[in-house]
Amino acid sequence: MSHWMGKLKTLLMLSFTAIVLSACGKENLTALDPKGYGAEKSMDIMILSIVIMTAVFIIVAIIFTIAVVRFREKKGREDYIPKQVEGNHTLEIVWTAIPIVLVFVLAIPTIITIFDLADTAEAESSIKVEVTGNQYWWHFDYKGEEIQTSQDLYVPVGKKVYLDIQSSDVIHSFWVPTISGKMDANPENVNTMFIEAYEEGVYWGKCAELCGPSHSLMDFKVVAVSQDEFDQWVEDMKNVNPEEKPQDAVASEGQDLFEANNCMACHAIGSSPVAVGPNLTNYANRTAVAGILEPTKENLVDWIMDPESIKPGNKMTGNYPEVSRDEAEKIAEYLMQLDHSDVNPESAGGIID
Repeated sequence: MSHWMGKLKTLLMLSFTAIVLSACGKENLTALDPKGYGAEKSMDIMILSIVIMTAVFIIVAIIFTIAVVRFREKKGREDYIPKQVEGNHTLEIVWTAIPIVLVFVLAIPTIITIFDLADTAEAESSIKVEVTGNQYWWHFDYKGEEIQTSQDLYVPVGKKVYLDIQSSDVIHSFWVPTISGKMDANPENVNTMFIEAYEEGVYWGKCAELCGPSHSLMDFKVVAVSQDEFDQWVEDMKNVNPEEKPQDAVASEGQDLFEANNCMACHAIGSSPVAVGPNLTNYANRTAVAGILEPTKENLVDWIMDPESIKPGNKMTGNYPEVSRDEAEKIAEYLMQLDHSDVNPESAGGIID
């Protein structure tokens, strides 16, 4: 008896832990509160599946309970055997037909949704962005606009934005659960999907495919703004001058150190297609350092000094010249003043923690 009580306690403890952990997470990083077209369609399928499974469970539980109560062994009729239904064609047809019907009920709307989300009929007249997954960051190239940026994908609210998704190394998976479903980023081919945000905001994105030691840290953001703000952002980004000198003396010295240490070999500022490392245009308005840390100067200095301790296996480790902390602070000051647009995450409702 004590053995079973121990197992029951363990089961209850695991169940309680699962319930508590299910409430953990971040706002704008959930598939259960859809704020985009793709996420809404996926949620509809999830609800339909849950309704079907719940109905099947209830019906089976009722039939099981009736069978247990009605045909249980009773005193005085130990030899009682219920009527056997083996070979009953009617029952066989019923319990074969019901699962088939349920499969069709679930499959038909699922197939319709798959084709709907894969529709590219409006792609030529919509915003198109080439998305490249890298270990462990994301690069965004706006087609026809000569705009490259990384980690923060700006989109207008209520408009379809088509994404051509590919990987530069291993397989990744592009996923913004609050506004869209998942799409693999493969090295061999380009996959296309669209996203459409219903509300302004900063939505968390994740890599949903195990891609290395820092897979869980391969975060990015989708910043949804109004159409006017998006147009302004595009115009501002087009007019970026990477050679512009900061007015602040420390930042100006940091720019010199940035160039002297050959950082430009991997990081572009402006429309340069270089993508060995993240594009740093408009870095001051980024929502995070290295995709995961609060966007503070202190965190940026820590990243410059020791990126391996923050994102193990990243390509910056071993390829970055050693700098003193004083030099790192000056470089960080320069990057924190790279503000090329008046449109930023604050205009989209702020950064969601």
